[in-house]
Amino acid sequence: MDTPSDEASMIEYQKVGKTYRSRRGEIVALTDISFDIRPREFVTVIGQSGCGKSTLLKMTAGVVKPTSGTIKVAGHRIQEPVSELGMVFQTPILLEWRTVIDNVLLPLEIMKVKDRASVAKAQELLELVGLAGFENSYPSELSGGMQQRVSISRALIIDPPLLLMDEPFGALDALTRDEMSAELLRVWNQTQKTILFVTHSIDEAVLLSDRVVVLTPRPGRIGLIVDINLPRPRTIDVRYDPEFIEYTHLLRNTILGES
Repeated sequence: MDTPSDEASMIEYQKVGKTYRSRRGEIVALTDISFDIRPREFVTVIGQSGCGKSTLLKMTAGVVKPTSGTIKVAGHRIQEPVSELGMVFQTPILLEWRTVIDNVLLPLEIMKVKDRASVAKAQELLELVGLAGFENSYPSELSGGMQQRVSISRALIIDPPLLLMDEPFGALDALTRDEMSAELLRVWNQTQKTILFVTHSIDEAVLLSDRVVVLTPRPGRIGLIVDINLPRPRTIDVRYDPEFIEYTHLLRNTILGES
């Protein structure tokens, strides 16, 4: 997957909908989702539980097919799982019997492209996320935040132009969550990946994003798209900025109004 030019879109959603069918009938999860994400843009999707945020990510990755509409990544319509993207979940999902560096290298082994340069690349990523010196540790020896850093490194090892992140800090305590948000801002600033991020946290969405997409309660529709015009690079202290507070009030009132 090549990174498109700045004039093109990295992701295009065109009237996307998803309906799940069960013995109890049909459940419309998402309907009429249409928006674009530009290369190197950080976009966050927020909304109440059950509004289809994770479903949208899964459809973007190609592991769930939309019922209607089309999704294009780098100009190609998604019809099967996309291999050239990074995915970070709420839990790190590390293999306990593998060391940190071996967990990072796992995608390259699965793709059968691991070579001598791969170990050096993995070490560089671990240094990037602040885990230099922990290469030979095991997941059980790491804190939750450190394990999630390993997960981010593993997602970046194939150098994907697109990173999908589904509530990656949701299981962390408040202080560690702040630390990881600051770390992600630093990593994004250095790598300039396109990131589609899902969260329940309004503060986290405003802190991280170029744009925030608010989904309505099920069936999920686009309730609002907000450009976050706060200067970059950002730090956690931007939360005290009056403009930051205005953004959080706007998003909170939109979500509450939709409910």
